[in-house]
Amino acid sequence: MVVDGRIVQVEGRRLRVTNLDKVVYPETGTTKGEIFAYYSTIAPQLLPLLAGRPVTRKRWVEGVGTADAPADAFFTKQLERGAPEWIPRQAIVHSDGPKDYPLVDEVPTLVWLAQVAAIELHVPQWRFGSDGLPGRPDRLVLDLDPGPGVGLAQCAAVARLARGILTGMGLDPVPVTSGSKGIHLYASLPGEQTSAEISMVVKELARVIENEHPDLATATMSKAVRGGRVFLDWSQNNGKKTTISPYSLRGRARPWVAAPRTWDELDDPDLAQLDLDEVLERAAAGIDPMAALHPSDAPAPSSPPAAQSKAERHRPSSRGASPVALDPEATLPTFEPMLAEHGTPALARRLSDPAWAEVKWDGIRAMGTWSNGRMRLHARRGTDITARYPELTSDGAPFLPAADAVVDGEIVAFHHDGRPSFSRLQNRMHLTRAREIEREVVRTPIVYMLFDLLRLDGHDLTDLPLHQRRTLLDDLIADLDAPVQVPPVFDDVDDALAASDDFGLEGVVVKDRDSRYRPGTRSPSWLKLKHTRMQETVIVGIRPGKGDRERTLGSLLLAVHDSPGSPLRYVGRVGTGFTERILRDLLDLLEPLRTKTAPLDGVPAPDASDALWVRPEVVGEVEFANWTPDGVLRHARWRGLRPDKSPDEVVRES
Repeated sequence: MVVDGRIVQVEGRRLRVTNLDKVVYPETGTTKGEIFAYYSTIAPQLLPLLAGRPVTRKRWVEGVGTADAPADAFFTKQLERGAPEWIPRQAIVHSDGPKDYPLVDEVPTLVWLAQVAAIELHVPQWRFGSDGLPGRPDRLVLDLDPGPGVGLAQCAAVARLARGILTGMGLDPVPVTSGSKGIHLYASLPGEQTSAEISMVVKELARVIENEHPDLATATMSKAVRGGRVFLDWSQNNGKKTTISPYSLRGRARPWVAAPRTWDELDDPDLAQLDLDEVLERAAAGIDPMAALHPSDAPAPSSPPAAQSKAERHRPSSRGASPVALDPEATLPTFEPMLAEHGTPALARRLSDPAWAEVKWDGIRAMGTWSNGRMRLHARRGTDITARYPELTSDGAPFLPAADAVVDGEIVAFHHDGRPSFSRLQNRMHLTRAREIEREVVRTPIVYMLFDLLRLDGHDLTDLPLHQRRTLLDDLIADLDAPVQVPPVFDDVDDALAASDDFGLEGVVVKDRDSRYRPGTRSPSWLKLKHTRMQETVIVGIRPGKGDRERTLGSLLLAVHDSPGSPLRYVGRVGTGFTERILRDLLDLLEPLRTKTAPLDGVPAPDASDALWVRPEVVGEVEFANWTPDGVLRHARWRGLRPDKSPDEVVRES
């Protein structure tokens, strides 16, 4: 590889690279240039294992961080915009349309992926056939995941048990220390069975080991039973799932690698994960335990030459095969969210003993439905928002260890200082174009804060008390990486309010520990306590902008219902809290709703004199100082749109 300034020549390909000295692994000082060198050098061992497989990438744009402060990362399936045309690709159809996955078959592609911070490379256990469709799996994988208190030595012991069974089946497994916590076992297959059939075989293998060695291993996905045991994760053989490729780097605090090992090495009592330098030394010495699993043939990818257009790439092949759909629609029952009433600290303290108080995260309520190996998201009013949050819903998103589940939570965006930001979330809430969404995934990362579990593995949990639902939820996502978290619970209302105030949060929600989940009900068993005054409002008009805002808007005219079903009443205007982008977006949203007459009575003449009226269909939220004696918002400041709320729901809050 010859570097000429920032132009890199790799096997005849010219790539532009940047920031070669950027430190990606702060704890070891490993730089971006060293990652280029690793992937270029390990390519003879790595490329045969990637051949013909769609590669899902996990990217760390700002480096991996440290063990105490890991940096944000995200999975991506769609080949990045601006990728070189010479990178081969293959389309797979998902619920939000076809996505082009890269096929990594040469060193220049590895270097380009490193340039865009794609540190981890994940692949399924099948390869595309010549017809462009996924073939049958040509290898199986068993993930040995250590539970609390378990190290690699116990994983190695369980690996040897699995080896005995697999060898008896005529297979020759190869161990891989995963570069994270555990060990993966791979075995080559003739490609005659389906992914579902292989999954059932590996699941049965896991159950045999669990039954014979219950003190060492478990095949049960619940986190509650993993303490002191190795979890035998057979689910990686699902055709929709991917596993870290052997020889891929990991985004851990140190530059560990998913490193193939010999069985003799697993007998070492000091067995440890290997870093990139150790793996390169092994490769230089000719040690490649995975060589036996290299495919004897690399199927010609059905992706077209670079000269073809994107439309041609998505066209069915001459054999009539179109891109395969991997994401069937979820069929689980849907739930409306349970709602909290406004309360006071005195009322909240009486709900239960000890108290149950959660931070109010100032985001967007989202019901998550997990089925068929993927998540679907719906906003409070039932709007499908799945495509807007691919880090939660794509194939590379966290995989819940359950057949099905329904969760309740809040999607939250954060400032760089770690505080929730409803205004930043606005950047994500209304996007519909895949290209815009992909950009905002990087610019505006989110976290799904889960606080309830309504269904699990076919069981309706809504009649269980809250504390039992939360225990099951904790178990369900215990080992998932961000962006999915279960927030902490406070057992003292005053402590929760103080902590919320210290961090500049909106307030808290206090719940009865024994409360059942009542879908679609606003229940006194849940009370919300806010530090600042906030009010949802209906936009009824626009006052034109002047001066710097001459081409946008000056203020919005607002209204509320005093009680459910009552007429809208004017409550004043808001003219602060807008960015230039928000102003433009609001004008685009409101212009089609313009109407000649005011949608309500009682607007004061000064505010109505130059008003441009709109149909009362859009809901927003403001923060304000207090109510005036005649019921007008004082010192209102815009917070953002609330597409999850309907105008009929907007009632003056006490």
